[in-house]
Amino acid sequence: MLNLASVLDYSCAENPEKTAIIFGEQKLSFSALDGYCRKIANGLVAAGIKPGDKVALSCLNLPYFPMIYYAILKAGAVVVPLNVMLKAREIAYHLEDSDAKAYFCFEGTEQLPMAAEGFKAFQLTTSCEHFWLMTADPAAASPIAGAKTLGQLLATSGGDFETVQTSPDDTAVILYTSGTTGFPKGAELSHSNMVMNAVASRDLLRLDYNDIMIITLPLFHSFGQTVQMNAGFLHQNTLILIPRFTPEAIFTAIQEQGGTVFAGVPTMYWGLLNYEDKENRFDFDKITKTLRIGVSGGASLPIEIINGIQEKYGLPIYEGYGLSETCPVATFNQPHKPRKPGSIGFPIWGIEVRVVNDQSVEVPVGEVGEIAIRGHNIMKGYYNKPEATAAAFKNTSWFHTGDLGRMDEDGYFYIVDRVKDMIIRGGYNVYPREIEEVLLTHPAVSLVAVIGVPDEHYGEEIKAYIILKDGQSATPEEIIAWSKEQMAAYKYPRLVEIRETLPMTATGKILKKNLKKEITGQAG
Repeated sequence: MLNLASVLDYSCAENPEKTAIIFGEQKLSFSALDGYCRKIANGLVAAGIKPGDKVALSCLNLPYFPMIYYAILKAGAVVVPLNVMLKAREIAYHLEDSDAKAYFCFEGTEQLPMAAEGFKAFQLTTSCEHFWLMTADPAAASPIAGAKTLGQLLATSGGDFETVQTSPDDTAVILYTSGTTGFPKGAELSHSNMVMNAVASRDLLRLDYNDIMIITLPLFHSFGQTVQMNAGFLHQNTLILIPRFTPEAIFTAIQEQGGTVFAGVPTMYWGLLNYEDKENRFDFDKITKTLRIGVSGGASLPIEIINGIQEKYGLPIYEGYGLSETCPVATFNQPHKPRKPGSIGFPIWGIEVRVVNDQSVEVPVGEVGEIAIRGHNIMKGYYNKPEATAAAFKNTSWFHTGDLGRMDEDGYFYIVDRVKDMIIRGGYNVYPREIEEVLLTHPAVSLVAVIGVPDEHYGEEIKAYIILKDGQSATPEEIIAWSKEQMAAYKYPRLVEIRETLPMTATGKILKKNLKKEITGQAG
C-alpha cells in the first residue's frame, strides 16, 4: 500500500514542531499543516468524495496549496492541479475532461480574478458537484454569492483522520499537458510514480535536513510540485512559498530566511543575473554563502547565463529534463559527475533513456533522434484518451517524448530541438493549435497560423499571422486585446500580423516553416 500523502505524514510524525512552511511573516509547523489537511480531508469525505474521485485545485503558491493537495490525497482522491491563469471556458474544459467532482479555487487578486473565473467555470460544468473558494483572509465571507468558502468547510470538520490506503498503481495526480497538438490531455500519475520521483529528486539534490527550499515555481506545475514540495517534505525540509517571482523576493528569501535551494526556469535566472541592487538592500557575500544549489528546467538554459550566474553569485546550476508525463524528472546533471553546459545530464536512477529513429530503433551515439523513456516515472496514460496514449508509446514499452536529442560518447544527453510546433514561453508550454482554434472564433478572423519567434526575455514569444474575413476589419491591437480576454496570460499572442495570404502546400496546409524562416532565416 502506498499514498503520496505519506511524504507529509512521515515528516509530521518524525518532527511535528519543525517549520514546514514560511509565507511572508507566517510560519506553519508540520503538525499545524497536517492538522489543516486532516480537517479538509474530513470535509471532503463528508461531502461524498470517495477514493478515486477527482478534485481540482487552482491556487497560487500559498499555504492553501499543500493543505488542500495533501488533504485530497489523504482522502484517497485524485488531485487535478490547474494553471492559475486559465480563463473560465478553459477551466470548464479541464473540470469536464477530468470528471472532477469538486473544485477548490483561490480568491485571486484584482489583476488575476481567479475565483470569478473559477466559479463561472464551475457553473458551466455538469460533473462538478462542489465548489469551495479560498479567501485571502481565511475568516472572510465569500465575495461571490452562492460560493462556499474553505473556512466554512473547516468550521464543520473534525481533526481526526486516518489517511486512506491506496495502491501504488492508483492514480494520485492528473497533470494537464497538450503534448504536441490539440487540447490539453491529463497525464495520469500514480502514487508510485510521484513518490519515486520525489525520492529521486531528494537524492539528486543531496538534500540536507537543514535545507530550506525557495519555491517560486508554480506548484500546479510538475517541476515545483515534485522536485521541491514533495521532495522537500519527504526530507523534512522547510519550504518558503513565493507566489510571484521577482529577484528581490528571491534574495530576501535567501538573506532573511536562509533559503539554500532554488529551482527556476531560464527566464528567472536571466532576471537574477541582470538584477541591479540600486538601493544596496542585499548582502551578496552572505547570499553567495547561503544559497548552495540552483536547478533549472522547463527550457534550455543558455551557457552565457550558466556562466554568468556562476561568476556573479558563485552558484552552480544543474540542468535536468523531463515532462509532465514523466513526473517530471527523467535526466539530471548529477552533482557527483562533471557538468557539461548545455547537456541535460544522465538518466536518473531506475530510468532508461534512449534516442530512436522513426521505427523506434535506437540510433548510434552522436546521431539525432527522438528521446524515448521508460521506468518508474512514466505515466499510466492520458486520462480517458486511449488513442493518444497508444500514440505516445507507439506499441512499445517506451514513452516517446516528441523531443529530438542525441547522446554523446560519455553518456550525456542533449536536447537538439523540441516538438515541431510547440512554443515554450517563459517555461510554459504553449500549443499553437489551441491558440489558433480560439482565434478562429473571433468574428473577423478567417485563417490563422501561430508560431514561436525568438525573444530575449521569454525565450520565445507567440506570434499570430491572420487573414481577415472579406468585409471585416480588425487591427492587430484589437485582436491582441480580445485574445487577452479569451486566454490565459501566457497563451495569448503579443504579436499579430494581418496578411492577405499565407504560404501553403498544394493541399492547403499552411507552411509554418516558411513563416519561421522569414524571421530566423532558417526553416522551422
